[in-house]
Amino acid sequence: MPAKRNPNAITITRVYNASVKRVWDAWVIPEQVAEWWGPRGFTITSHAKDVRTGGTWAYTMHGPDGTDYENTTAYLEVEPYVKMVYDHGGHADRPPLFRVTVTFEEHNDKTTMTMSMVLPSAEEAEKTRQFIAKANGNSTWDRLAEYLDKKHHGKERFVINRTFAAPLETVFAMWSEPKHLCKWLPPTGFTMEYLRIDLREGGSTFSCMSNGQGVTMYAVADYIEIKKPSRLVYTQRFADANEGPGRHPLAPTWPNVMKTIVEFAAEGDDETRVTVTWEPASDATAEEVATFVGARPGMTLGWSGSFTKLEEHLAHA
Repeated sequence: MPAKRNPNAITITRVYNASVKRVWDAWVIPEQVAEWWGPRGFTITSHAKDVRTGGTWAYTMHGPDGTDYENTTAYLEVEPYVKMVYDHGGHADRPPLFRVTVTFEEHNDKTTMTMSMVLPSAEEAEKTRQFIAKANGNSTWDRLAEYLDKKHHGKERFVINRTFAAPLETVFAMWSEPKHLCKWLPPTGFTMEYLRIDLREGGSTFSCMSNGQGVTMYAVADYIEIKKPSRLVYTQRFADANEGPGRHPLAPTWPNVMKTIVEFAAEGDDETRVTVTWEPASDATAEEVATFVGARPGMTLGWSGSFTKLEEHLAHA
């Protein structure tokens, strides 16, 4: 059973499809860190990085609007492949924002990363949590998953996580029962209707989304795996009104078939972490894959909007 959370702490847990050495290297080798550190749209330049007890990391974070943010991370404790403790967000002209403890554990060729940031009070923790959400800071850890998938598995994927204040079984039902899915899954401004439902392993659904302004999208979802309450795997393809072949009406080079993996994990008291991994099907063309990769910022906004609606739906379910 998950441990009760410290109200003064912000805790983030992620499971990566890579060995602990590969995850650790991605954290400490400057060339690798540059590929994923920071929210989507940000880049960094490392000036000096010495990951050891007593060492520091000096870097500049470049915002998408051109603003530069100077940072100096001070490492207080480093145990390679196991743990690091550091002060985050400080520089010569300001004190650190908070202290971070990160642990790494490997099981069955996967690595669980647990990060904890402890604030002076529950109120300060909530303010920081809201700031991170507004800055899309948690996308940093999604970018790490994407980087590891590409570097070590040759896969271009999109990953996004969200923790919901609801029990595991309840959140799973929101994803596996059409009466709930149509309430929160469509993009903001769209409504969704299921025209045919056979939601089981080996089954499929046929649905329609519309914005009421002339844009209508039909899709078929084929369910590959339904493991209640921990995992869903399905493919989705655009279709016409008769379930025949179709394309995205607004993006003709968007991959025609997408594979979605949704994983559910209990986290804290009556909290559930959802991890969505999205990727083009194996027969996607190079142009389709390029379109997919370039659309990651938009995918983040789209999924975040749906997740916000899911939070509202859960509050009234």
